[in-house]
Amino acid sequence: MKTKSRREKLRSLVQARGFAALGELADALGVSESTIRRDLEQLEQMGAARRTHGGVFWTGDPSTMRVFGNRRDTMWKAKSSIGRIAAELVEDYDTILLDGGSTTYELARHLVKRPLQVVTNSLPVAHLLSSSESIDLIMIGGSIRGRTAVAIGPIADTMLHSLNVTKVFLSVAGITERGFFNSDLMLVESEKAMIAAADQVFVVTDSSKFGKVSLSRICGLGDVRAVITDSEIENCWKKRFETAGVGLVLASMAKVSSSDEASHKSHLHPDQAE
Repeated sequence: MKTKSRREKLRSLVQARGFAALGELADALGVSESTIRRDLEQLEQMGAARRTHGGVFWTGDPSTMRVFGNRRDTMWKAKSSIGRIAAELVEDYDTILLDGGSTTYELARHLVKRPLQVVTNSLPVAHLLSSSESIDLIMIGGSIRGRTAVAIGPIADTMLHSLNVTKVFLSVAGITERGFFNSDLMLVESEKAMIAAADQVFVVTDSSKFGKVSLSRICGLGDVRAVITDSEIENCWKKRFETAGVGLVLASMAKVSSSDEASHKSHLHPDQAE
């Protein structure tokens, strides 16, 4: 089997299994474990996998959940940088809550090897983190929105009301002087329950959401601890957050690594590649 074909098959095996032992992969591909190690090193450099003692677990986009695959995301570089910076605000052994969204998914990608307790209502985030031995994962139940693959509704809200987390990271569809907005009424109710369950509230969003309003208001500007966004926001927003007593963390898109970009593009839907 040629190297390229073998590595493609290896990638598919790891992606399908979530976690695989070196011996299993070597047997499946009919090669030595040393060859598998070299191939896994290349896969890890792409950001699609993380090696651990005796095996490897998948950290790329889940093939069975193309939630973000049909969206032509011109803001991906910003979201990847925001996810990396937001991960620096998470301390080891924190209990955090992640909602659904492409930016929170990028944050989750930078947490896969951290010792954490993670609560989420996002199927893609849960799938990503489920193979991590260092993460204690709690999945919120409820009605699943097919378009976003998040659990919302009365069951989700009841479970959220019984929890307490150190930090919550929320994604939003719009931000104005009145606060933060999303377009789904049931999702907003669940996000309000997330805020009530958290000691500290963080919003992760790219600069394209500023100045936009959506159907339902989540909370006011001053109700969050900090906003993590990219450096393309207009200066007027820096003053507004300062006045509201809200921290502002800016991520530079220049910090996106080539391996992150390779990983993202390798899992895009065909009509999403740029």
